[in-house]
Amino acid sequence: MRIARVIGHVVATVRSPHMQMDKLCLVELVNKQGQSNDDTYIAMDQLGAGVGEWVMVVAGSSARRAYGQGQPQDNSPVDLCIVGIIDEVNVAGEQCYLK
Repeated sequence: MRIARVIGHVVATVRSPHMQMDKLCLVELVNKQGQSNDDTYIAMDQLGAGVGEWVMVVAGSSARRAYGQGQPQDNSPVDLCIVGIIDEVNVAGEQCYLK
């Protein structure tokens, strides 16, 4: 799992037949201080994350499994999936993020 921040949303009404019509979020991976590494990705979102929120994301086969709700989606093109909305991050007693 990695930490990312939602920076926007993507609308794509025409999609692969192997994808559901869940929300698509534009996310950037961040470090524990919230600094971006300048990589931007599209992640499937079944949880309802909002812009500015920190989220946990998984990639690859883990994303397909999370997106398929426990059933492997071998035909799904999903490569990044939001699996949690973060409320708080603490490192060595220091609060790095609070929702």
